[in-house]
Amino acid sequence: VQLVESGGGLVQAGGSLRLSCATSGFAFEDYAIAWFRQAPGKERQGVGCIANGGVNLFYRDSVQGRFTISSDSAKSTVYLDMNNLNPEDTGVYYCAAGEYYVFASVFSRCMGGAWHDYWGQGTQVTVSA
Repeated sequence: VQLVESGGGLVQAGGSLRLSCATSGFAFEDYAIAWFRQAPGKERQGVGCIANGGVNLFYRDSVQGRFTISSDSAKSTVYLDMNNLNPEDTGVYYCAAGEYYVFASVFSRCMGGAWHDYWGQGTQVTVSA
């Protein structure tokens, strides 16, 4: 099983980035994929998650309307499009996969890291003021 994030970098406030999470080794269609981030000295927090080709989506309030998660099942890849970035968005961004049935009844549960089985190595996003 592999989850590989890419697309991080340094961007000015107000700018945009697209992160990718390329997955392999498990049945992509049976899993929910979540994005998490962790800033220095802070706890990891869920950013948002997707399942069933976008039928199920959930975002944390602070990124709602600025971030968009999408998926390409043919490539087993999930994307995080981040717009209007601000310095508070700085951190290491991780993608994680958990079996969809765990979240089926309460999809917001996907924002909890303990529910996910597989994790990527992370990609750094730095937003300068």
